[in-house]
Amino acid sequence: MTSKVENVNMEFPVIKTARLLLRAFELRDALEVQRMAGNPKVAATTAMIPHPYPDGIAEAWISKHLDWYKNGSSVDFAIELQTTQKLIGNISLFFDKINHKAEIGYWIGEEFWNHGYCTEAMQAAIDYAFTVRGANKIVCRHMSTNPASGKVMIKNGMTQEGVFKHDVYKDGRFVDMIIYGMLSLEWEFRDQY
Repeated sequence: MTSKVENVNMEFPVIKTARLLLRAFELRDALEVQRMAGNPKVAATTAMIPHPYPDGIAEAWISKHLDWYKNGSSVDFAIELQTTQKLIGNISLFFDKINHKAEIGYWIGEEFWNHGYCTEAMQAAIDYAFTVRGANKIVCRHMSTNPASGKVMIKNGMTQEGVFKHDVYKDGRFVDMIIYGMLSLEWEFRDQY
């Protein structure tokens, strides 16, 4: 699976994969973001998405993306199906410029689970972080209650580095976070192993 980064020198990068388009969010996406992220099953798989999902939060979040991208702190991609132009989720990269590191976060709408979309989007985001943004390391974490997310990380060549005990307080209880990582050299030589 290969991805192609387009528009790097423009306002916001666009990445095409075999089935997906990773693009900037637009305010017109807000209602669909609220619907999908507001699904209790989606919210339960993430540390940061609230449930219920309040009105106006999607618009506020989307309105900050371009500033975050321009100041280099993060890039937040809308994940869209190329065939239908349907928004199906989000994948974000948060940059630690001092340590040349990026952290990936993501969610996919429930109706799009189990189709490999998250794995495909993550592969493109990893490639972008290493080849365009010059990251030395990428990390990603998932709640221990969401092992499917760990499988996405493993499929993309990440290895488990540790467990943060009771790291997140979600839905009235403490949840462990499992962290995975990958170095740029591991990504560069992934096909040789």
